[in-house]
Amino acid sequence: MDYYALSSSFFYLVASVIVSKRLFSNTITYRIHFSVCISLAFCTHIIWLYQNILLVNGQNLPMLNVLSMVTFIIALLSTLANKRFNTGVLLPVVYAFSILTFISIAYLPSHYITHLDTHPLIGTHILFALLAYSILTIASLFALQLAYLNHYLKRPQLIKTKLNLPPLMTLEKSLFQFVLIGFILLTCTLITGFFFLDHIFYKENAHKVILTLLAWIIYAVLLWGHFKRGWRGRMTIYITIAASSLLTLAYFGSRFVREIILS
Repeated sequence: MDYYALSSSFFYLVASVIVSKRLFSNTITYRIHFSVCISLAFCTHIIWLYQNILLVNGQNLPMLNVLSMVTFIIALLSTLANKRFNTGVLLPVVYAFSILTFISIAYLPSHYITHLDTHPLIGTHILFALLAYSILTIASLFALQLAYLNHYLKRPQLIKTKLNLPPLMTLEKSLFQFVLIGFILLTCTLITGFFFLDHIFYKENAHKVILTLLAWIIYAVLLWGHFKRGWRGRMTIYITIAASSLLTLAYFGSRFVREIILS
């Protein structure tokens, strides 16, 4: 693990400890220390991304580097959303994923050089895909937090423990806001893919297209059911997690087998 990855992992870890303490005591001191640590984590993470992806001979985009970009986006958006949506419970989990990604890259280095500068339209498709996956992953984390909050409210012994958790209705509203934004971005991902990728219908890409379309249909049904039929509760949690799992398989399934298992 290089200097910037190690530094970023350290600051993510410290930020996780601080935000965990903030769940019980949201003091000014904790907020200042957290802001400093997470800012340093983001700065060192983005420097690492710049150095390891933007190479002289092209862009190095193996699965783990892409995953590191995704964890950065998720961590950044989750942190920015914390004040409005109270994502504090999720932040230690999100930061831990960033640390685990750095550890994986250190022990499983790989290279996949591409040239997005000569194909800017494909770069647009990739940008939509990264944003869509990140937003919908955050939505699935909201779903998990919603499941925990349901469990928390049904256990009197847990309610006595004072945690800074968002109200149930606020959390559910936030979940569907993220699902809607992610669904729009996923739609843009599919449209740009069909128009800009010549090899999208090749056999090796068929499973990606099918799984992504299935996830898109599930998200569409979920949004329709919520806004037209008033779907809420456990069913929406299960549907959100199922769609997110399909999207993960679509984005990373084959690359995991090819780059990690078979390499």
